[in-house]
Amino acid sequence: MAVNQEQLERMRTGKGFIAALDQSGGSTPKALKLYGIDESEYSGEAQMFDLMHAMRTRMIKSRAFNGDRVLGAILFEGTMDRDIDGLGSAQFLWAMKRVVPFLKVDKGLADEGNGVQVMKPMPDLGALLQRGVAKGIFGTKMRSVIKLANQAGIDAVVKQQFEVGRQIISHGLVPIIEPEVDIKSPEKPAAEALLRAAILAELAKQPASQPVMLKLTIPTTANFYAELIKHPSVLRVVALSGGYSREDANRMLSENHGMIASFSRALSEGLSAKQSEADFDGMLDSTIAGIYAASLT
Repeated sequence: MAVNQEQLERMRTGKGFIAALDQSGGSTPKALKLYGIDESEYSGEAQMFDLMHAMRTRMIKSRAFNGDRVLGAILFEGTMDRDIDGLGSAQFLWAMKRVVPFLKVDKGLADEGNGVQVMKPMPDLGALLQRGVAKGIFGTKMRSVIKLANQAGIDAVVKQQFEVGRQIISHGLVPIIEPEVDIKSPEKPAAEALLRAAILAELAKQPASQPVMLKLTIPTTANFYAELIKHPSVLRVVALSGGYSREDANRMLSENHGMIASFSRALSEGLSAKQSEADFDGMLDSTIAGIYAASLT
């Protein structure tokens, strides 16, 4: 199976950022609450996910949201399986908005050990990847978390990410490898140094013809990941906002040349279910403009 070459070129050279619309399970009530929908306004998981899909659909269909500034969007499985205006969500993103669709594939985090949380096992990954390909998905995203500068822990995170990443590549998809360094880590700079070294060791074994993407916490030292950004086996390096406010995340990102945003909470900050279409579109337009500008540096 071959990667979609038009989408590959768009991700390699396009200007813009990736919208992370992949809240799922445990993070959904919090995301809805920030959007102005309290837990008392719905009952049960089905209704909750219907409301979440309505929020994502509203964002995706907004006049502010299109391929001029948004390069890609990360969906979770429930969104991929639903439609927007009669088209599968991934197909709608590409056909109607020229936005490259990605799918979150991890099943959450294992318990902490050696200062990190690796990903839980994904026994059904092969079947999910096949469904993703059939539905027009270009790439995937999976997250681990690093809390301390523990060599064994960080090596385990990176090894697992690249092992699963190579399984994803075998299905003709491009993996976004996301070893998040907790912004509250008391050892953040030291953890970033160990992480960079571990990623470079894996990239040395990764053919440039089968590139990966990296999604990393904005580093403490600006341009710390420059070597990764320039690496021939890396399609793109994107930044997660990690709990920083949108203002702080944009400011820090703008200091890291060649790194682009892949923000989730920072993208939906200030949006509300109660807003008129004009107010909603205006807020989203202003947010997208700020994140886009920070991603151009």
